[in-house]
Amino acid sequence: MDTELATRLLQLLDRVEPWLPNSPQPVDWSRDVAALWQRHALGGHLVPVPPRDAMSLDDLVGVERQKHALLDNTRAFLRGLPANHVLLWGSRGSGKSSMVRALLNSLADEGLRLIQVDRHDLAGLPVLVEQLRHEPARFVVYCDDLSFEGSDDAYKALKSVLDGTLTGPPDNVLLYATSNRRHLLPEHMSDNAETRLSPDGEELHHGDAVEEKISLSDRFGLWLAFHPFNQQSYLETCRHWVERLGEAADWDDEARTAAIRFATLRGGRSGRCAFQFATDWVGKRRLASA
Repeated sequence: MDTELATRLLQLLDRVEPWLPNSPQPVDWSRDVAALWQRHALGGHLVPVPPRDAMSLDDLVGVERQKHALLDNTRAFLRGLPANHVLLWGSRGSGKSSMVRALLNSLADEGLRLIQVDRHDLAGLPVLVEQLRHEPARFVVYCDDLSFEGSDDAYKALKSVLDGTLTGPPDNVLLYATSNRRHLLPEHMSDNAETRLSPDGEELHHGDAVEEKISLSDRFGLWLAFHPFNQQSYLETCRHWVERLGEAADWDDEARTAAIRFATLRGGRSGRCAFQFATDWVGKRRLASA
């Protein structure tokens, strides 16, 4: 090869190489239980990751109905029985994301594998789902804190994979998503301007804007709603985490009063708030006794 040409090719490679994705570490689904999907200009690849923590379903207090519904749906899926895509929606800090993490920790030994897809990578979702079609494992593809703005077209890829193509998702793939919004898309007062009554005045028909927004969340067969905690549920969760992070003796009347004050200062009660209080309370007590 001509020396000058070889030099120019090497220079070109030096300039192009920083734009290429790193060589991905292959995922071994017999060993790895979770992975991240990372999209790039040439497609996308999976990056294996260890579970974030050891949280179990028993750590989730005050959401028993949601926990059992999600567990039953996932176990049916793992056994090859009919199961629904799931939307976990509701107030912030109420345990939606924690429940999915705890579900993986509880069911990984039963064959559950979890793949997280960031909202900005949803355009590559059809490619990912097609890659999983012939895998022997059973996958929950998970989108955390999912919501879209009105001008964001990424939701169309999700909508298509859920229930919009000729083939649909394969039998070994379910989609789970968490969101603060029930319909995932922003809802404006102006959307109701096209709502009309039927000629007989008995039926209410939504306009196209509302129908479009409802159609995405409607593709999730199971909706699990998470609401703000009442004081009893909040204090039960505080007690659980104080005893889990410290000792049973760390939960007393002083801790109870401090927990109520903590929630008041934060402006709300939630599982996240309870965990943060327990971390603060146990940490301070251990520091004081050191």
